[in-house]
Amino acid sequence: MNIACIAWGSLLYKPQPLKLASGWHPDGPHLPIEFVRQSDDDPELALALCEGFKPVPTYWAWLATRDLDTARAMLGEREQIRPGYPECVGSIPPVDGAEADPRIAAWMQRKGIDAVVWTALPAKFAGASGRAPTSEEAVAWLDSLQGEDRAKAEDYVRRTPAHIDTRYRRLFEKRLGWRPLRESYVTQRV
Repeated sequence: MNIACIAWGSLLYKPQPLKLASGWHPDGPHLPIEFVRQSDDDPELALALCEGFKPVPTYWAWLATRDLDTARAMLGEREQIRPGYPECVGSIPPVDGAEADPRIAAWMQRKGIDAVVWTALPAKFAGASGRAPTSEEAVAWLDSLQGEDRAKAEDYVRRTPAHIDTRYRRLFEKRLGWRPLRESYVTQRV
């Protein structure tokens, strides 16, 4: 079974320890993602799946495993998802009675992909899991960061590929001047 991974954020430029068997392709499914997750470990506002936001393009790559459990474990390790939270790693075929995301299932069928995994961490803001910040809260929080913390948060936003053009990102560009870097992750082998 060939297994792919869908990505949209730091996984594109920092995939380790996830083992890829290809570079990143820019024609992943369009999904509702936005800068709505305060990281537990880094001072950044990460991209996360969040219903209600405009679907944007994602990336995908083949994984160097043919076992879905191994693929889920690799992604969980990379994303520092504690054991016991299988819902935070999405997959098709789904596990533990989860429903398959029809957008991803349709994309897989068009691509001829057997199985896929993705990060399914929820929005999180001000310590509340499942809470997405408003655009004004997001820009105010980022603007409040200082020194190295601010530099790390800016780097995360700027390294996100330009075609992942979200409403919050446009506000970050306008208010903070954080424009995308001219890096390309397309079909890079990692």
